[in-house]
Amino acid sequence: MAPYEALYGRKCRSPLYWDEVGEKALVGPELVQMIVDKVKIVRQKLKAAQDRQKSWADLKGRPVEFNVGEKVYVKVSPMRGVVRFSKAGKLNPRYVGPFEILEKVGTLACRLVLPPSMSRIRNMFHVSQLRRYIPDPSHVLEVEPLLTKGNLGEELKYEEVPIRIVDTKEQVLRRRIIPYFKAQ
Repeated sequence: MAPYEALYGRKCRSPLYWDEVGEKALVGPELVQMIVDKVKIVRQKLKAAQDRQKSWADLKGRPVEFNVGEKVYVKVSPMRGVVRFSKAGKLNPRYVGPFEILEKVGTLACRLVLPPSMSRIRNMFHVSQLRRYIPDPSHVLEVEPLLTKGNLGEELKYEEVPIRIVDTKEQVLRRRIIPYFKAQ
């Protein structure tokens, strides 16, 4: 419905609706009929444009269905200043995972089993954010033990200490010189 009709509970008293209200005799049937014909033409052209856009959109879209128990990757959305899934930067992967689908919520959402390290992230995702995982026997990841030297802290952080300066370089700009050092 039109905003006017939603606000006031009746149709707007414009020439578009005079044929429905019964004021056709006041203005003249030719003017009202001409306006009604124009409105029909506009509606037909809008419908044709919507159908054309829908046909192009349907060509690009692909129906994606996932089943319970399958493994999928989750897309890491690169937004400026937002770190998701503890990943940031442009060289990090676009997708993380694989994660198992716990249940389907409707036709377009899936609930995933996330590890405890991602407990703060909501575990329901739209299918457009998921990519199918194709199992590969060579894709088995082996867990390597962490560094056990004494410099590893409680939060798994360590301090890097340079051993020696390998190379030096100076970048000459117009008003200043920037020294660069390559450390081992």
